[in-house]
Amino acid sequence: MPPAIDRIALARQLAETLVFAAGGGLTLGLLGVPAGYLSGSILAVAAAALAGRPMLMPSPLVRVLLVLIGISLGAVVTPSTLNGITAYPLSVAALIVAMVCISVAGAQYLRVVHSCDTVTAYLAAAPGGLSQVMGIATELDADIRAIAIVQTTRVVIIAVGLPAGLSLFGLVGHATRSVGGPFDPALLGELSILIAASTAASIAAFRVGFPGGLMFGAMLTSAALHGSGFIHVVMPWWVVNSVMIAFGAVTGSRFANTPLRLVANFIGAAVGSFAVAVAVAAVFAVMLVGVLHLPIAEVMIAYAPGAVDAMMLLALALNLDPVYVGAHHLVRIFLVSLFMPLLAHRHARRLK
Repeated sequence: MPPAIDRIALARQLAETLVFAAGGGLTLGLLGVPAGYLSGSILAVAAAALAGRPMLMPSPLVRVLLVLIGISLGAVVTPSTLNGITAYPLSVAALIVAMVCISVAGAQYLRVVHSCDTVTAYLAAAPGGLSQVMGIATELDADIRAIAIVQTTRVVIIAVGLPAGLSLFGLVGHATRSVGGPFDPALLGELSILIAASTAASIAAFRVGFPGGLMFGAMLTSAALHGSGFIHVVMPWWVVNSVMIAFGAVTGSRFANTPLRLVANFIGAAVGSFAVAVAVAAVFAVMLVGVLHLPIAEVMIAYAPGAVDAMMLLALALNLDPVYVGAHHLVRIFLVSLFMPLLAHRHARRLK
């Protein structure tokens, strides 16, 4: 296929993906569903992908979205929110224990109930870090399809079901129709400084290999500028909601080229491991709320073993503290990146 025709085909796939994402995101978002712009987009694109449509979100666009997510998250920070950092050490310590328990309990469930081998079970139950987990699975000759489907399905269930569950129990309010703020042309200079500084920091963090560098680099820079009072402008509401819709397409498109029958074969394992993970996280969240008197919605989002970018967007959509949530998911990514390879190799040696 000539390059020009190839580019036209990719452009059509991207356009179709964004149309599905906008349809689903706007439907749930305008209805006031909690995190509806994100979850509606995920559901619509995932359904289209499973129906055989070629859903596509190119890597350059995903990187731009991650930077915009980071800027939007950091804009929520104020000097008063930084005072809550003193409560983090105990909460982070509890998170470390919770992640270990989630990994072990999820792996045992997959081994006993679904007869997965040990390496596949631990990688499928790993609380996040999909790219690292898939790399390890390839190296150790684990069941890549099972791991990918279980991990991806869990991410979708958490991103869609967690805000709905929190709302059902009255732990988060009814969703607002927009997130962000109005666009003030007088603050265009501030907005330019915010975007330029945050983008530079995100690129630097990405190049040095910082986990989630594009998003966290932009978030930390935006948080520093807003927390110090140097910058007051926030991203326009229509930009933030558009980012949520577009990033929902990123998560939903993971089901592209996946036969529905194959998903059905592993759906029980995905739902079961999700239930185990949420049950363990809920136990630790309830204990932590009783000790530190933190909002349970914040603790559940911070402890949820979903994709870090999707969880951070949920924090933004549900008006939760992004500094608290971000600190915990950053620790979780470090834990998965450092210890999951060691654990998987250890069990692989035992099998040999």
